[in-house]
Amino acid sequence: MQISVKTKDQTEMIDITSKVQAAVRESGIQNGLVHVFSMHTTAAVTINENADPEVGTDILNTINKVIPWNDHFKHMEGNSAAHIKVSLFGPSETIPLENGSLVLGTWQGIYFCEFDGPRNRWVHITVIPAEKGF
Repeated sequence: MQISVKTKDQTEMIDITSKVQAAVRESGIQNGLVHVFSMHTTAAVTINENADPEVGTDILNTINKVIPWNDHFKHMEGNSAAHIKVSLFGPSETIPLENGSLVLGTWQGIYFCEFDGPRNRWVHITVIPAEKGF
């Protein structure tokens, strides 16, 4: 199944935890694994703190300093910085599922990381059931 994510800025982190949990509920699967995958080469998925929104701000400020948008890249589309950031963050995360709930730490959330926005994006979610008796 897929969920849509509409981004508003060139770089942004959007908490998609509730959207992923809703997709899990819709699947009806209670135990197993949930794979969350960005279907884009300039947008990533990561897990990080969701209690303080400034954590996302700090992450983006730092990654934008380390990999600035204009750094004499050769890629003709002009968005090499976004491609590099995705390679560092990764396009996906896998989360355990127990009793119909995502197994995340107290302060953890699932984030969609936009590095070449604003855009309309898609995230693919696969819920893999646990084996019977496991």
